[in-house]
Amino acid sequence: MRVHVVSDVHGAADALGKAGEGADALVCLGDLILFLDYADHSRGIFPDLFGAENATRMVALRTAKRFDEARALDNELWAGLDRRTAIESAVRSQYAELFAAFPTPTYATYGNVDIPLLWPEYARPGTAVLDGTTAEIGGLVFGFVGGGLRTPYRTPYEVDDETYAAKVAALGPVDVLCSHIPPAVPELCYDTVARRFERGSEALLDAINETRPKYSLFGHVHQPLERRMRIGTTECVNVGHFNATRTPWVLEW
Repeated sequence: MRVHVVSDVHGAADALGKAGEGADALVCLGDLILFLDYADHSRGIFPDLFGAENATRMVALRTAKRFDEARALDNELWAGLDRRTAIESAVRSQYAELFAAFPTPTYATYGNVDIPLLWPEYARPGTAVLDGTTAEIGGLVFGFVGGGLRTPYRTPYEVDDETYAAKVAALGPVDVLCSHIPPAVPELCYDTVARRFERGSEALLDAINETRPKYSLFGHVHQPLERRMRIGTTECVNVGHFNATRTPWVLEW
């Protein structure tokens, strides 16, 4: 059995269409949408609306953790515009292209920048959307936990720690624990380029220690200090920033 795993697609529909080639199934761990590319400030919904120069200003403020100033700039740019309508229109356009690129079968969960309410409109037969539930693939039980935890960035799909922990607990023992964010281990949460810790989940770490899945697969941290490490008998793997690598991570058994 061969499964390809991707995360942090961020608009790369062309590469996503090829990600399932040679695999029995594709697993997607979220962040389909590209709102603002921190490496190329001309790409994404934000620069499409406000230009690359304003995108560069926003990235600089967020990187410096000057969140109050970033929110002030955001409010200034959106003044007089219908934020919800503009963003939803752009997101719908990206989702239409991205979901059309998914092969059959695909098992997908949400990232922190995704908008779950829109997914049922675009998920076609052959694409299973899972969050806080499991699926059997080739005799192994895969558990899926979507979204992220609360942060100052206020991305669209962030939940409180209790809600997230309840989704993890609902899975029970699994062979492969799939999530968008990593377990709360410093080496897995630190982004070496952004030079900051992203939020990892204590609930995921507890589940790894208690139920000992064969694998814990995740993304979210684009340039982690460690891409792979073992916790007890569990192999923890950041499957990679697919938007940058265009290459899925391969799981075979």
